[in-house]
Amino acid sequence: MPRWLPGGEQGRRQHDRGTRLENKGATGFTLTDISAEIPGLRWLPADKANEELPAVTVAPGEAETLKRRIVVTDCAAVPHDPRPVRFTYRTWAGTSSAEVTWDSWRLNGPEKSVPVAWQRWLSGDACNEAVNSEWP
Repeated sequence: MPRWLPGGEQGRRQHDRGTRLENKGATGFTLTDISAEIPGLRWLPADKANEELPAVTVAPGEAETLKRRIVVTDCAAVPHDPRPVRFTYRTWAGTSSAEVTWDSWRLNGPEKSVPVAWQRWLSGDACNEAVNSEWP
């Protein structure tokens, strides 16, 4: 759910994003960073006051949730095509990273549905409310 940021971030919108991490492998891993190079969005560093951990360890066969906040900095700059998110992780074999492009949402119309890139959907509420606080 979007909400206003306090202090120096006033006027920008943020989303609290929980990403479920499942480990279907035989070895545990520690996620040490999540980032994305997406115009108009900025991932905030972990904040213990918001119960966000800087790293999350996931044991084999287990699942954990990584919590981070994403700030919408420029509504018009958020791309319409899906963009990847980079996860940096550590295992017994060392440190590596992987990119994942989350699925698009579907916007249903009277005759058909169309895909909406995940980052456009995420920024939609924030951008609409910034323009018109009476948005339904």
